[in-house]
Amino acid sequence: MFRLRAYPSVALVATLITTLLAMTPGRRAEAQTFTLTVPVNAATSPITGRAFVFVSRTDRTEPRLQAGARRGSEPFFGIDVEQLAPGRSVMIDTTVLGYPLPSLKALPPGEYFVQALLLPYTRFARADGHTIWAHMDAWEGQRFNDAPGSLVSAVQKVRVDGSSRIALSLERTLPPVPALTDTEWVQRFRMSSTRVSTFWNHDMPLGAVVLLPKGYAQNPTKRYPVVYTVGHFSERAPFGFTFDGCEREETAAARSARLARSARETGCEFQQAWTSGTVPEFIAVFIQHPTPFYDDSYVLNSANNGPYGDAITKELIPEIDRRYRTIASSHARLLTGGSTGGWDVLALQIHYPDVFGGAWSLYPDQVDFRHYQFGNIYADANAYTLRDNSWLAPKEIPANRSPEGLTELTMREENNAELVIATKGRSGGQWDGWQAAWAPVGVDGYPMALWDKRTGVIDRTVAESMRRNGYDLRDYLERNWSTVGPKLVGKLHVAVGDMDNYFLNLAVYKLEAFLESTKEPGKGPYYGGRMDYGRPLKPHGWQPWSNQELLRIMDAQVKRNSPR
Repeated sequence: MFRLRAYPSVALVATLITTLLAMTPGRRAEAQTFTLTVPVNAATSPITGRAFVFVSRTDRTEPRLQAGARRGSEPFFGIDVEQLAPGRSVMIDTTVLGYPLPSLKALPPGEYFVQALLLPYTRFARADGHTIWAHMDAWEGQRFNDAPGSLVSAVQKVRVDGSSRIALSLERTLPPVPALTDTEWVQRFRMSSTRVSTFWNHDMPLGAVVLLPKGYAQNPTKRYPVVYTVGHFSERAPFGFTFDGCEREETAAARSARLARSARETGCEFQQAWTSGTVPEFIAVFIQHPTPFYDDSYVLNSANNGPYGDAITKELIPEIDRRYRTIASSHARLLTGGSTGGWDVLALQIHYPDVFGGAWSLYPDQVDFRHYQFGNIYADANAYTLRDNSWLAPKEIPANRSPEGLTELTMREENNAELVIATKGRSGGQWDGWQAAWAPVGVDGYPMALWDKRTGVIDRTVAESMRRNGYDLRDYLERNWSTVGPKLVGKLHVAVGDMDNYFLNLAVYKLEAFLESTKEPGKGPYYGGRMDYGRPLKPHGWQPWSNQELLRIMDAQVKRNSPR
């Protein structure tokens, strides 16, 4: 049979040639590229770490500061570097993963402000036999885009057209965090933790921001109970205590918006009550315990982070008792914190019941892993999607929502952002932070992945290890209530909004169901604490009383439990 031969058009031939050239080694310049160079005078030795390019539409602040694992982030792209020597370069091109855009291919042509950053890692030869590279916190609280010692380029305004080649020189080093000055009210100190330093084979500090009560200096023999506040790394004084901006009166609109969210007062209001002596006299301490994986250790001994629970209770607290006139007794040590700090204070109270006399936990991170925020890591197959028997496509699982219930970020989106910030669980982000605190160590020395960052597939052996080791607080209490319950009567208090942005109320409901069951015959003793729920539409950050009222509640607890 005779066949007509179809000859390609001139346009098609041109397209095929262009495609083949783009696939030819050495022709990557046809696609968008950024070349990042470390000048010879910018570093004294090769750098292992993570390199980034940040692209922003405005210059309201440096592009690097407009990026992060959040909904409003400007695009950024990251790649690992190993032993990058001064004078050498690294390329970020369309193959490099980005957020919120998946790659430079998705960046529309236009004019942008661009900046590069190189975050250095430290080599840790740990006592467990593993050697890893991670960012050593420099008292900035694991901020990947603003860490002291990072190399950054000048901000450039450039035209990006999908095939341009842009060179960025990493010539500026970010300076150390400036030291703050102590006052008669607020003091700070750092100490090296023997236990954690031994684990990391590297000096590892713990710190404290101490708020002293009115009359402390004038009453040199008086001793005070201590309220420990815990949460994300900060150099601020506990309870928001401040003199800054107090000359400006809060507007009626701002006050109304604040009170609609929470009963918490402003830092200036609290300061005025504290300095005038109209609140019960406490020493208030905010504890600082960043790790190479996160800005908070999650306060318990951890296979990846090290023995922070013992370091806090057996090193930091005794040092505070030595430096300040505390009542060094469990009945006079109380705990409060929100979110990460909400989980921390429950964990400290539950796992160290003889050290503390009560915990007031606010909107705590997941206290029952059957609601790991939203999903159930013991039963679900995937952290990103929810499948059912319907004909509809799998549903993307939300990571956070508005108080009205609108999804703001999905699990996939938030985890993709962490993967752009770092590989091997080193992003300093929330999901990586939990994984580092609670998961086993992997064969490579990094935290075992609870789920695959790209696919969301859950490893239930990791979930089971986390449960077995006591990090699922509801499960730990239920398994050990006969022994720990008698030590916790009247000491557990939780407050959370019914529309918590991170679904944290769901796990609290399950914790309450168990704790209330302890009043049933044969299950006691009854826990005798309290659960408060903010309704309606109360978000993450809600608390039912002001900090002044909380101190009065705590004061009553101290007096009630004081030795007779």
